[in-house]
Amino acid sequence: MADLDRVLVLAGGMSPEHEVSVRSGRRVAESLRRLDVEVQIADVDSALLGTLAADPPQVVFPALHGASGEDGATAEVLELSAVPYVGAPPAACRAAFAKPVAKALVAERGIAVPRGVVLPKSAFHDLGAPALLERIVATLGLPLFVKPDQGGSAFGATAVDTPEALSSALVSCFAYGDRALIEERVEGTEIAVGVLDLGDGPFDLPPVEIVPDGGVYDYTARYTPGRTEFFCPARLSEAAARAAAEAALTAHRALGLRDYSRTDLIVDGAGTVRFLEVNVAPGMTETSTFPMAVEAAELDFARVCRDLAFNAYNRRR
Repeated sequence: MADLDRVLVLAGGMSPEHEVSVRSGRRVAESLRRLDVEVQIADVDSALLGTLAADPPQVVFPALHGASGEDGATAEVLELSAVPYVGAPPAACRAAFAKPVAKALVAERGIAVPRGVVLPKSAFHDLGAPALLERIVATLGLPLFVKPDQGGSAFGATAVDTPEALSSALVSCFAYGDRALIEERVEGTEIAVGVLDLGDGPFDLPPVEIVPDGGVYDYTARYTPGRTEFFCPARLSEAAARAAAEAALTAHRALGLRDYSRTDLIVDGAGTVRFLEVNVAPGMTETSTFPMAVEAAELDFARVCRDLAFNAYNRRR
């Protein structure tokens, strides 16, 4: 560990998740500093390449959420700059960031997923929105959940209970992307399962049960203290807990992820675990589930951050 003394944390970015990323980056930086690691924080902007070339850090710890942070672009830049970094390689980021792609790859491994369709904004114009909306409801039924096919923090995501609400949900969705993922809404227990790899292979963290006060885990519920109640470990049967852990590990491996990830799942009344999506750069804020799970596993969050950075440093060495 003595060889690691200077880390660059990337936080901010240009996505709608900028503020969340800033908070995640601040927590990672403060945690590393408590272990006497010198930390700089930088944004992803026109100065980044110059900074990496003029004064390369030992390791970069991206705490970026959303486009450019989780879609593989930043990882590609760091690869081009030959700088070690924490997190998944570019191709894995791209696969995980595209929710329908991740869903298909995980389903191929035998993990249950909600039924759904992916449609571009143009389809509703070209084929006639009323007829297409009617066909979606007739095929998938109600209730539904609509979200952009890329992105996170629940931006543009809406629960739909009536046929009339589907149209407005799509308008909200298309404000954040050109393609909508429309899925059957499975009722049950919403959980997040973190996966961590500190050098000896990936292992699952305790599942976190998510109970938002308004019933929907939207942006406000995610990042406003007190708006969501969390249970860690989640209140699941032993069989459901095992299935959830296996689903998260399967997603991590199927997508080629590295270091850490967080998989969002729902467990229905029969105990069936369904995959919703996976995140290559889990939130690290005070209301984020990944740090909760780390602490529930009786691991020190600061040491986990340092170990992740140290392992990334050793990969390039």
